[in-house]
Amino acid sequence: MDSSLPVTAGVVATVVFACSTLPMLGKAARSHDLESYSRGNLVLANVGNAVYSVYVFSLPAGPIWLLHTFYVVSSALMLAWSLRYRRRPSPARASLDPTPTSPGVRHAH
Repeated sequence: MDSSLPVTAGVVATVVFACSTLPMLGKAARSHDLESYSRGNLVLANVGNAVYSVYVFSLPAGPIWLLHTFYVVSSALMLAWSLRYRRRPSPARASLDPTPTSPGVRHAH
C-alpha cells in the first residue's frame, strides 16, 4: 500500500474533526456560556489527553500529531473558559431566587 494514502486520509480526517469542533469553540468564546458542559467531563478529557500524549508523541510526526495537538488545545481552552466564565449568583440574582420551604410550612402572602 502506498504510504501517501494513509497520510492523506489522516490529513483529511484532521481537517474534518477540527472543522466539526470549531463552531463549539467559537460559540463558547463569544457567549462565555459553558453551563451545558460538565466540568468533570472537561477535566477527564484533559487528563486523558495528557496521558494519551505520551503515546501520540512517541509516534513519528504526522497528521495524528496535528489532530491530537488540536484536541489538547481545544480541551484545555474549554476547561479554562469553564473555570473563568462560570456563573456565580450575583447578590441581586440570589435575592430573586425563591428559597426552599420545609414541607407542611405555609407562608403568608
